[in-house]
Amino acid sequence: MGLLFTGVIKKPLQRSEEENMPREWVNQAIAKIESDYHRSADTHLLKVPVPQFPSIELYFKDESTHPTGSLKHRLARSLFLYGLCNGWITSTTTIIEASSGSTAVSEAYFSQLLGLPFIAVMPRSTSQEKINQIEFYGGQCHLIDNPSKIHEASIKLADETGGHFMDQFKYAERATDWRGNNNIAESMFNQLEKEPQPHPCWIVVGGGTGGTSATIGRYIRYNQLNTQLHVVDPENSVFFDYYHQRDPNLLSAVGSRIEGIGRPRVEYSFNPDVIDSMQKVPDAASIASVLFLEKLLGRKCGGSTGTNFYGVITLMRELISTNKGGSIVTLICDDGSRYLHSYYNEQWRTDNNIDVAPYLAQINTFWTTGQWTAIN
Repeated sequence: MGLLFTGVIKKPLQRSEEENMPREWVNQAIAKIESDYHRSADTHLLKVPVPQFPSIELYFKDESTHPTGSLKHRLARSLFLYGLCNGWITSTTTIIEASSGSTAVSEAYFSQLLGLPFIAVMPRSTSQEKINQIEFYGGQCHLIDNPSKIHEASIKLADETGGHFMDQFKYAERATDWRGNNNIAESMFNQLEKEPQPHPCWIVVGGGTGGTSATIGRYIRYNQLNTQLHVVDPENSVFFDYYHQRDPNLLSAVGSRIEGIGRPRVEYSFNPDVIDSMQKVPDAASIASVLFLEKLLGRKCGGSTGTNFYGVITLMRELISTNKGGSIVTLICDDGSRYLHSYYNEQWRTDNNIDVAPYLAQINTFWTTGQWTAIN
């Protein structure tokens, strides 16, 4: 069971002492992160056969193969480098993050790499598997009941400990160099270079921090590509409504059940102007999609990957209906072993009133026949 943070964290040095601290530690910290990066191979771009749709090519970029098992490994690395280069992180800084899990796991990893204490502020409903992983890397978990109060709780905790609140939802789109430097967009397009259709007609990602969609959207424009960006959003998230209404005060009283994506408020990093289209995906469709993908890919994937896939087949349907073709790229965001107690648990789905049967039938029918059955 995850531990509620109750410990006392040593306060940082006084500013006068920090000013005299040699830059050597920061240089060493950045070198450690860069060395860790060079020890890691790039994530694979998997091509999934779709012989029933010969004009379409489908690819999954498998971000679950990062050392910490998710897409958030890239974000955590960028946030640490951003904090170090801005002078916000020193050898005595406690790292605080507001996260439903995967970002916290990755930040715990980098905190341990640098010898820094780490506290994750998370909803009490976060999967035990993710809590265990955070604790495996030496992090502590501060669990709260109201998901909408995570940001405020993180600020308070950073103030109490004299730590640094990483604030992924504010800095995600700033910390990553969208022009290149091996960001996810550059990696994706480099891997597509020798494919029959190297410039996809669509890239499909979820709306989490907003950093991934902002990076990909900007990269597409910077390189004058015709690729379009489709962002999928789960239930209980305000991003889809904000995309259409542009009301920054939108709030949801309930948090997303699809961990890693969906936010109850509009976040600083979410940039709707680089997105070409958005889609609201029912949670039952997301979970039905991961159950379908288990058979298609021979492995379990996280719920956000299911949200992505439902967006993919929606676009495939549109291409087929207009006699068009092209390649579509999406992400495997994390491994499904983190969700055995939830998305893959029939009792959990029953307890949460999630009926996947209609969507499983819809997906199976479309995948085998190309026919789309609407669900009311």
